[in-house]
Amino acid sequence: MRIALLASLLLTAGAALAAEEQAPAAGVILREPVAVPVPQAAPVQPAPAPLPPQVVRILNAHKVPLDSLSVWVQEIGAEAPLVAHQPQVPRNPASTIKLLTSWAALQQLGPDYRWRTEAILTGPVRDGVLEGDLYLRGYGDPYLVMERLWLFVRELRQRGLREIRGDLVIDNSYFITERADPGAFDGQRYRAYNVLPDALLVNFQTVNFTFLPDPVSNRVQIVTEPRLANLEIRNQLQLAPGGCNSPQNAIRMTIAGQEAGGRITFGGQVASNCAEQRINRASLLPAPAFFYGVFRGLWEESGGTISGSLRLGEAPAGRRPFHRFESPPLAELIRPVNKFSNNVMTEHLFLTLGAERYGAPATPGKARDAVYQLLGERRLVFPELELDNGSGLSRDTRISAQSMARLLLAAQDGLFAPEFMASMSLAGIDGTMRRRFRQEPFRGRMHLKTGRLNGSLAVAGYVTSTSGRRFVVVSLHDHPDATRGPGEEAQDALLRWVLQQ
Repeated sequence: MRIALLASLLLTAGAALAAEEQAPAAGVILREPVAVPVPQAAPVQPAPAPLPPQVVRILNAHKVPLDSLSVWVQEIGAEAPLVAHQPQVPRNPASTIKLLTSWAALQQLGPDYRWRTEAILTGPVRDGVLEGDLYLRGYGDPYLVMERLWLFVRELRQRGLREIRGDLVIDNSYFITERADPGAFDGQRYRAYNVLPDALLVNFQTVNFTFLPDPVSNRVQIVTEPRLANLEIRNQLQLAPGGCNSPQNAIRMTIAGQEAGGRITFGGQVASNCAEQRINRASLLPAPAFFYGVFRGLWEESGGTISGSLRLGEAPAGRRPFHRFESPPLAELIRPVNKFSNNVMTEHLFLTLGAERYGAPATPGKARDAVYQLLGERRLVFPELELDNGSGLSRDTRISAQSMARLLLAAQDGLFAPEFMASMSLAGIDGTMRRRFRQEPFRGRMHLKTGRLNGSLAVAGYVTSTSGRRFVVVSLHDHPDATRGPGEEAQDALLRWVLQQ
């Protein structure tokens, strides 16, 4: 069940299923980076190369202007592109900008980079009892899911810790972010794709609710995973006749939150003939309170006790950690980032780039400068590039199809090309492309990253044609109809054309 839940969380926390969419925070920034000048090299002027006729026919049939689409197709090793249509127009790449963030992370941090989470004690441990506070200090682990937090708790218990007489103190000061409201992007504050980064984030700040009707007792059971010790669940659901698609089957959710805990009330009706229903909701509590609730729940399940409550504060400097817990390596973590389009994981990578290059605390400004600096060091000059948060959950990010293609070509020649390519969705097999191109001989021939926002549709990656030729493909489409059918139809036609080269 945990494996299935994890896969569900990854898909929900990614922005790929329904919408890959999405005042500095309080605190003193110790040192802001100096702006990095980006050299303004003249862009390469490609030879004229028209769009494939299939793509033109689809766009004309739907009255979508051709100049709303930018395309670059180039065979790897070739000097000139096969297709270069509107290649230098800055467009919103949506989640395909994750390719830039994950490439930069591989280049700067290395594939074996690991994030750490530390437990620091402020008193002695005697007979399993801590006479003091337990500080939990995070450094932005992007994949601290339930299974791994359970392992962290287990390792604390194995080290002899049983009872905490003081408070549980959350130190998430490693990140300072610009956004304070998860719903600022589109008003959907409880959607997993809108979760904000936090240096001590657990389980993508997401809860899975399962509703199990029991006609015998005439009740509806609510199962939560994870269980939050500081979140009260009020069950006012009633059974109604009918199946899952019955109009009477409607669940309402009301949330009353506080800094340290909250209450969620479920009302409405659940169909008695529907075996079970599931919903994922995120950001039900602020990140520190969410971490506290999950940690305390696991701690108490393991037989441990905590006498104190939740506090926020920075861990004492210079004190040796009681336990240090490491994440999986970066090369593994960029797979859920790109295959499942996980926004908050990407933003953790992005912020880490800034902290590692310019020092803590991590800020979006440092992260942007780190990426611009790295591109300059690799002689990748993208004058039109506008970065926001690194995940694509933004209306302001811009890049051209030509620049994205140059990035993919450079990555193909780089030291970590296999790790980078393996992070992308395989068409017809997994990730956000798992339902497309399932048929032979196309299945598995494309490593692609997709992107979707209202009015913007994008795809970028590598395609191996049926003849064995390998291409870089980028398609960036900005138009109100791009995500309403015509855009994906034209995108599929382009990919099929490349596959047949």
